[in-house]
Order: sequence, then C-alpha cells, then structure tokens
Amino acid sequence: MQTLTKKLTEAGLQDKIITDSQLKRLLDGSAQRRYHLVNRATKAGELMRLRRGLYVLAKPFRSRSCHPFAVAQMVEPGSYVSLQSALSFHGWIPETVYSTTSIVPGRKAKEYLHEQFGQFTFHPLAIQTGYFLEVVERTQIDQQMVLLANPLRALMDLVCLNKVEWQGLDWIEQSMRIDSDSWEKITCADFQALKPVYKQKRVRNFMNKLETALGLNPRRQEHDHE
Repeated sequence: MQTLTKKLTEAGLQDKIITDSQLKRLLDGSAQRRYHLVNRATKAGELMRLRRGLYVLAKPFRSRSCHPFAVAQMVEPGSYVSLQSALSFHGWIPETVYSTTSIVPGRKAKEYLHEQFGQFTFHPLAIQTGYFLEVVERTQIDQQMVLLANPLRALMDLVCLNKVEWQGLDWIEQSMRIDSDSWEKITCADFQALKPVYKQKRVRNFMNKLETALGLNPRRQEHDHE
C-alpha cells in the first residue's frame, strides 16, 4: 500500500472524493512531495484522477462504490443531476443511461469522459434568477449526498434543452419513452412549483398543456370546453 493510500485510509477519506486542498492539509512537506506521492499512488493503481485536482481511491481500498452522480457534483460544483439520468433513476424511462447528465449554472456546456465512471455532460438552461434549484432535492445514494431533479423537473429540463414542442400526451410517452404509470406520481403542487422556473414561453406552454392533459388544471379544462 502506498504512503498516500495509507494516510487517506487512516484519515477516513477512503470513500470520499478527495481534493487538492484536502491533500494539502493531510500531507506534510512541499507541493513537490505531494505531487510525487499522488503520482506514485496513481501509477500503482491505488488512486484515480477524476480530473485535475480531484481524486478517488481505487475499488479495493474503498468500502463502497463511488456513485457517478456524486462524481458529477464534484466535477462541476453547483450542478445537479437531471434529464435522462434523473428520469432513469426515478424509473420514468426504461433505458439504462450510460452518460451522467446534469444541469449547470452559466452558459457553457461541458463534457468529460472518464475511463471508469463514463461520460459526464453538463448543460446550461435559460432559468429565471433564483429558481435554479427549484424542485431539486438532496438525495442520498449509497451513503453519498447528491442534488437530483425530481421527475417532472427532469422532464421539463429535457423539454427546455431540446426545444420540444407540445404534441400530445401519447407522443410524449412514445417518443420520450415515458412510462404512462409515472403520471400518477405528479401533483398540482409539482406544476405550481415549476411554473416560475423557465424563461421560454414554449416551455411554459408545454407545461400548461401537460398539466391539462393530466387533468390537474381544472380551470384550463373548463376554459377549453367553453
């Protein structure tokens, strides 16, 4: 076992995502010494680099797996998991999603590929100021806390990102492969919480149409029948 691996284990960091700042506090000596210890542990296959300044211990030295959602949060601080990844996690779509998809503040889309943890994609959206984390919940997965969009938020993020126009409930279920049983889990409160979130009129219109189609907007239904 490498010196760094032993020190990380003794410090209780074997299951954590480790930053350069933590290494600096943990290890005595110069930056050059830290670099050599990191380099030796990496070459020995005991430490993996996620990206510059972020590391995790390899599987044999951990007591549990490092979840890709937790990795995404550290790779892009302030992001939250959404889109297909969140829909798959919540059981709304049947497909396994091999890329971890997240929403990130700002205007720049980003993408990373890691040999073990796979692909990470980060997308910006046109979201009203102060509503970035609306209906995004702190969720524990394998004893790791992540920010995860609830199912309706994940769906509407996907509508916003892909500029999807409303084409009916059947079209959503068929083209986006949403399980029809999933609609039973949505409430009026979910829609009300999301209505101030998106800037584009197209997204708000889609949400209103979906709400009506699910019978959760009685006033609009009455208006449509007049």
